[in-house]
Amino acid sequence: MMALGGGRLRQRAGELDLSLCLLFNRGGRRSAVQRLFAVASRLGNGVAWYALMAALPLSYGTAGLASALHMAAVGVVGVLLYRLMKKRFNRERPFVNHPQIRLGTMPLDRFSFPSGHTLHAVAFTWVALHHHPSLALVLIPFTLLVATSRMVLGLHYPSDVVMGALVGAGLAAGSLFFL
Repeated sequence: MMALGGGRLRQRAGELDLSLCLLFNRGGRRSAVQRLFAVASRLGNGVAWYALMAALPLSYGTAGLASALHMAAVGVVGVLLYRLMKKRFNRERPFVNHPQIRLGTMPLDRFSFPSGHTLHAVAFTWVALHHHPSLALVLIPFTLLVATSRMVLGLHYPSDVVMGALVGAGLAAGSLFFL
């Protein structure tokens, strides 16, 4: 009896995940919106984070170098976790299984769970803000744009993004605990 209820719960969660994915994806049908989220996604692919890591030592000296190295270490562990999870779960991207979801930009790899863009955006933002809280006005909105872009562009389900955010937050918090 318990397994039956759990199966229904999973089915309903999957239906909600797809409904929200469709809602976000429909929000990106206008070309200006599509372009905004495509740019956010591209920058969140590493470009913005590498630029930030390069700028921190220039702006904050030795403290900036320490925070940049901290971010780089978190990034390396994040890539390892992300690849391990993608390989383990093999969840196809939403646009593959649902023809009503329009692909907004080409994916970097085949599988969607978890969102690596979101994982890294949350982890990098958390670490950067720990060291330099004044960056919050720029990094928090950018991180939200990156996370949202993944659903708007048809690349991820909301659960992929939520899990990416949770793993990224856990990774950043764990790094701060151990440092």
